[in-house]
Formats: sequence, structure tokens, C-alpha cells
Amino acid sequence: MIAEAHFAARRQVCDPAAVAEAPNSAAVFLVHADEGAPYLARTGLLRRRLLRLFGTGGKPSRLLNLLGVARKIEYWTSGSRLESGILFYSLARRHYPETYLKLTKLRMPAWVKLTTANRFPRTTVTTRVSGRGRYYGPFRSRASAELFDAQTLDLFQVRRCEENLEPDPDHPGCMYGEMAMCLRPCQSVVGDAEYASEVARLDHFLTSKGHTLVESVTHARDRASEELNFEEASRQHKRLERVEGMLKLRDELVSDIDRLCGVAVTPATTPETVTLWFMLGGRWADPVEFPLAAPGVSLDKRLRETAASVVEPRVSPIERQEHVALLARWFYSSWRDGEWLQFDEIGKLPYRRAINAIGRIARASQQSP
Repeated sequence: MIAEAHFAARRQVCDPAAVAEAPNSAAVFLVHADEGAPYLARTGLLRRRLLRLFGTGGKPSRLLNLLGVARKIEYWTSGSRLESGILFYSLARRHYPETYLKLTKLRMPAWVKLTTANRFPRTTVTTRVSGRGRYYGPFRSRASAELFDAQTLDLFQVRRCEENLEPDPDHPGCMYGEMAMCLRPCQSVVGDAEYASEVARLDHFLTSKGHTLVESVTHARDRASEELNFEEASRQHKRLERVEGMLKLRDELVSDIDRLCGVAVTPATTPETVTLWFMLGGRWADPVEFPLAAPGVSLDKRLRETAASVVEPRVSPIERQEHVALLARWFYSSWRDGEWLQFDEIGKLPYRRAINAIGRIARASQQSP
């Protein structure tokens, strides 16, 4: 469960007869009966929702009435929609292990996978993250991932066929080989080492978010210009424009999953406080309640100490892809209620930008009703 200790400290219990005393704020709650699994839900107004469920005030629910059935209510107030989503997922995973994905309506995002286990690696678009291969994402949609994959392969001579190749000079090949867009390992035109070198270039391109190819093409253009080879310089300049144009189509979160690191800054339930949600390598770490003021200690120093204390959790590949799915759903949504700062590793956290984001979220929380 994500941040189990954090949420355990925030857990509150309410007697069904005293729902009118519950806070009227955003929350996730569990209603326990004598038998069966508890009723799990989230709401923007806890007290009003409970009053309707128990028919004790306001307009009762016509679909569900828990009066006389419930024995205990557990609830956790929430400061943001990201917090509500993570808590709801965690509780659903604990109490509904067989159906929690359906209950949370959590859809796995699309990835571009480099199948490194194959003798002749290739890319494919998938929504499943396993322990093998290299993964680049998450994308907004499968269509976005497929477009990025196709345009990336136009820059490299890596195969696009899906078959397990048995190199043979008599292999019929495909149109990409005829157009010099593939090294044609199927026809034994190149050996394993030469093909692996091209795959390594593709891997470096994806891992560096395109920077390696941009630097290489820029250097080739400048060198051709210095040698007064203006035709070659023009060709390289057009190639650079093509690469940069393709990179602009990449969705904002896309990264090598092992380098998918960042921090979400969201409102907290406590005044003058924000919540920091660190993600390291595609895994959520325990959230941190970060007060804006602390006597005798600067905000910058406290943030650096906080970042240094973050521990990357160990989770299964399935949990890892679900952690990223939670991030993607919040980040790519129209209802995102915080800021996301992405970096390659915790040591490269942009502290100045993070401090500015903390200030903006805190001010917005104070202004909201």
C-alpha cells in the first residue's frame, strides 16, 4: 500500500450515529458492516455524502441506504485529488484484491517498449510493464505512443517487423529494407554486432529524450558549414528541424521508466502546509507534509533535507505500472490540482523551481474557499 504509515496516522473513526459531526471536506471513506467487504467511496463533501447514505439528513440516497447496516466508519480527509486517488487505490487494493482495478477505473498508460531480450531488438507499443525490456512513457494515449514510435523509427534503421528472425539471404525482406529504412538483418545484410550498434543509438536517443541525436546532427551541420560544404550543411539542418519537430510531439511525462522521477506539489489538509509526492524510478515514495514556515531554518535547506531523506520503495513490476498510471491519470487530466516537477534523479531536483511551486500552491490553497 502506498504511504501506509502516512495514511494510518491520518485515519479517523466515526460512529454511524454521529455522521453529522464528520467534517464536510474532501475525503475517502470506508463503511464497515458485520459481514462482507466494506463499502469504499470518495467524495468532495464527506458529511453531506454520509448524511445521504444514512438517510439522516438532507435528501437521502434512493440507490443505497446504510442505516441499520453499518457498524463503523473510517475516513481520511484529503487535500488534493492526487491524494484522494492514491488513497482510494491503496484501500481498494487492500480490501478488493481481485477487482480493485475495475473499482478504481485505473487504465494502464501506453509505453514504447524496446524488446532487448530478442536477438534483433525492435520497438513495440504496450500497456504492460514487465521486468524485461526498456520502457519509455507514459503517453497520453495509445495513438500518441504509436505516432511517436513510428516517427522515431523513421530516424533509425531498426526493424519494424514482429516476427522472430532467422537470417537468410533468400528472405523476401520488406519495403522498409528496400527504402533503406532498415538494416535488413533478416537477409543477413548486417551481423548481430552492427545491428546492436544501431539499437544502442536508438536506446540512447530515447533515454536522453532526443538530446544525443540533436547534438550529433548539430555537430555534423556545423562541421559541414565550417568545411564550406553547404549542401551537406543544408541537409543536416533539415534533418535537425525534423528531429526537433518530432520531439515536440512527445508527451510531457515521457521518459525512460528507470529515470521517471519527479515531485508533485499539492495542497494539504493542514493550513500553511503542502504535500510533496516524490516519484523515483516510476515508484511513489511516502508523501511528505511540508510546512511553509519553520523557525530558524530556511525553506531551501528544509527542502534539501527532505529530498535527501526520500527512500525509493521496492515494488513489483505490476505495482510500478499502477503507480505510474496514477500519476498519468492525474497529470494528463483537466482537473489536476497541483504542480509536477520532473527530473532524472533525486540529486538533480530543481530546488528553485520547487520552492516557487510550493509558494504558488500554498497561496492558491489560502485563496480557495
